[in-house]
Amino acid sequence: MRDPCPKPHLLQILAAQSVGNRCFGRTAPTPLSLCAAKASLGVGLCGQNPPQRGSLDSYGRERMTDWIDQPDAHLNPIVAEAYDAGGSREQQPEFIANVVEVLADLADGGSVVEFAIGTGRIAVPLTEAGVSVSGMDISQPMLDRLNAKPVAANITAIVGDMTSTVMGEDFALAYLVYNTIMNLKTQDAQVECFINAAKHLKPGGRFVIECGLPMLHRLTPGETIKPFNVSEQHLGFEEHVDAVNQISISHHYHINGDRVRTNSPSFRYVWPSELDLMARIGGMELEHRWEDWNRTPFNGESTGHVSVWRKPA
Repeated sequence: MRDPCPKPHLLQILAAQSVGNRCFGRTAPTPLSLCAAKASLGVGLCGQNPPQRGSLDSYGRERMTDWIDQPDAHLNPIVAEAYDAGGSREQQPEFIANVVEVLADLADGGSVVEFAIGTGRIAVPLTEAGVSVSGMDISQPMLDRLNAKPVAANITAIVGDMTSTVMGEDFALAYLVYNTIMNLKTQDAQVECFINAAKHLKPGGRFVIECGLPMLHRLTPGETIKPFNVSEQHLGFEEHVDAVNQISISHHYHINGDRVRTNSPSFRYVWPSELDLMARIGGMELEHRWEDWNRTPFNGESTGHVSVWRKPA
């Protein structure tokens, strides 16, 4: 039975210091200044210890010193359990149908491999569309969710690292969607991912990445935090913590009635031009770049991209 707690005020959510599911109301925080609210955002991942802290930043908050080494959020069973329940745009049937249509077209009748296959958000409908799908993920909890689905019997999915695990060398298409290239938090790891993708592809095969663009130009001078989603079910704030290593933190507050689940995974943001160089290191060349899965032309106002690199035939 849930505790009868009131719905949290926005500033109370920003002040959250706890992790996992928490009921606000027992010890309701008082309204905070903007800087104090920002200082509160260094929360840990559902049930895990937060990164170690170091020196103070300009807000008087202790800096996180090991964001690069922070474990991937999807290793956490709590995150895996809630993954398919998200109400984001990327979870909507129309959005997924567009992704499946583009990937099936690019595969052109060949087999495909998904890096970070997860719970099968894309792999399951792609398989149902008649495409032969294999995939890997570092998270056993995510794969457990996939394997519980009936169509999973037709999908070859293993625990593996997309920077080094090789599942074959004759795929028509490898793909990595939903910003997941940024889960690799060093440039070297991202380069290795491209090299590994090329190993999987037959001559003429393609590698597809879907990724958002860094929005640093939208930050007010001197600020490091920008909201990217504010709704009744979810608050999201991007915090840029390390310009040298291109590390940002996505602070999420998932609201379900009187309870809030928080997590703050770290990422390495990356520009399309940098990805193009990684592809060239892997022996591939850019074939297409669109703004979205509708193949909208990419331009200077785009906030994300779907890029396709091709291995020479």
